[in-house]
Amino acid sequence: MKICCIGAGYVGGPTMAMIAKKCHDIDVAVVDLSKQRIAAWNSDSLPIYEPGLQKIVEERRGKNLTFSTEVKSHIKSADIIFISVGTPTKNYGVGAGQAAELGHIEGCARMIAEACDKPKIVIEKSTVPVRTAELVKSVFEGYGKGHLFEILSNPEFLAEGTAITDLESPDRVLIGGDATESGQKAVQTIVDVYNRWVPRERIVTTNVWSSELSKLVSNAFLAQRVSSINAISAVCEESGADVDEVANAIGMDSRIGSKFLNSSVGFGGSCFQKDILNLVYLSEHFGLPEVADYWRQVITMNDYQRKRFTRKVIHSLFNTLQGKRIAVLGFAFKKDTNDTRESAAIYICRDLIEEGANIVVYDPQVPAEEIKQLTSDSVKIANTAEEAADGAHALLILTEWDEFTTLDYAEVYKNMIKPAHIFDGRNILDLAKLESIGFKAAGIGKA
Repeated sequence: MKICCIGAGYVGGPTMAMIAKKCHDIDVAVVDLSKQRIAAWNSDSLPIYEPGLQKIVEERRGKNLTFSTEVKSHIKSADIIFISVGTPTKNYGVGAGQAAELGHIEGCARMIAEACDKPKIVIEKSTVPVRTAELVKSVFEGYGKGHLFEILSNPEFLAEGTAITDLESPDRVLIGGDATESGQKAVQTIVDVYNRWVPRERIVTTNVWSSELSKLVSNAFLAQRVSSINAISAVCEESGADVDEVANAIGMDSRIGSKFLNSSVGFGGSCFQKDILNLVYLSEHFGLPEVADYWRQVITMNDYQRKRFTRKVIHSLFNTLQGKRIAVLGFAFKKDTNDTRESAAIYICRDLIEEGANIVVYDPQVPAEEIKQLTSDSVKIANTAEEAADGAHALLILTEWDEFTTLDYAEVYKNMIKPAHIFDGRNILDLAKLESIGFKAAGIGKA
């Protein structure tokens, strides 16, 4: 069996690496038009950071795992083709600001139709709006090759930073296919691949539309929890309650659970905002304005949380940041990844720059040029947290990297401008201990 994955990004690369690791008899090819990205996958410095990924790639690369720019030849020889390309929110035309941009999906469908002359299983791995399979099917039929393809949906449920663990032992694997005999045969083929290491009871099969929609709804529900606890964090700060204590108390209710109740500067990443906006667009398309307004409020709450954090920084520094050095620790949207998509740090840094602040950023994985590109060329990049804090008026924790919990804050305090402020946007530090050192320390949802 040969598998080809179109798209060498955060989903395609790790997923195919895991299949190659677990199925030595399957030849897995990850293809992409970007020569730079493929070169990185074939080097000692992978284009994405994910704990455990480097080892797997090095073990299987050159054996049954290939990274290549020879897209059409690998498509033609494959039995199973995964589509794992970007579906960002449209920024133009109909649906701008909400709908998913499906140009890359259509482009992949056309490449597949042009290259293939025998039956294939084509799998949507990208996050797509419900009924996207119709688009793919329409392209195939337009080439007169619709009969050659079975189109399945197999959305990813990875969390960046724990992707390898999530792939090795997933909560579930979802596979959607047609109810026809050929459709169910194709579904079983993919079930058999995952069943090499995933217990059969964790492999869920549905129709295509349920599978596509389940991905959007899953992310929407998770994002809703983050925005809900962040809304409560504002109440906590005004009332004297502690958001961590509140989250712990309600999280012990088995009907609620404790996951995704960590208050912070807001959610980021490639999925939550994009998928909620997509759900808003679909709701409006289907004539459900109240449903659209409900889910739109989750995004509004996330934007509010970032702005609220920025206002607290400005207010605490005597309502002026002009010429003040602000050290930002962490730029990735979460720890253990170098992904900056929709990171709260982008928006907070931009707002602080508008206020005249001199921003210095330290992140252990995000490249300096990317930070500057997303904020401003005026932003300085530090090689260590201590360097960033040296001479700073305030220290902002915007990513929960483990190393930020073990810094020598007494030494950091000595080298900062007094009064020295710490704003913990991830609630990972002991505020009382910091205040005993001399800091003016503030967290999220803590009076």
